[in-house]
Amino acid sequence: QVQLVESGGGLVQAGGSLRLSCAVSGRTFSSYTMGWFRQAPGKEREFVAAIPWSSTVRPYYGDSVKGRFTISRDNAKKTVYLQMNSLKPEDTAVYYCAADRDGSGYLSYEVYRYDFWGQGTQVTVSS
Repeated sequence: QVQLVESGGGLVQAGGSLRLSCAVSGRTFSSYTMGWFRQAPGKEREFVAAIPWSSTVRPYYGDSVKGRFTISRDNAKKTVYLQMNSLKPEDTAVYYCAADRDGSGYLSYEVYRYDFWGQGTQVTVSS
């Protein structure tokens, strides 16, 4: 069974930074595509970023976070990170980590592609 545990959320002022972490149990982490999604109250879950298993394939980002957020992974630590800079109040949401057993990154912006999800961590950006 694969388990994902997010951490690093919190309250930050607009313009500030946070780094989210997602620790993954399971022996095949390095073969997964890892993604971050977020969901604000009353809204659908939104794609934030994804990183395929191969370092030769560039990560993918949602339009609203391009240039501000960076996704990375440490396969030895079985952890994926989301560095969030220049945060805005509209970034406020619960952030979820997810794992797709298809490591290619194909359609990684689609919620239905992911097989495993974390419980989420709250990020609140004050104006």
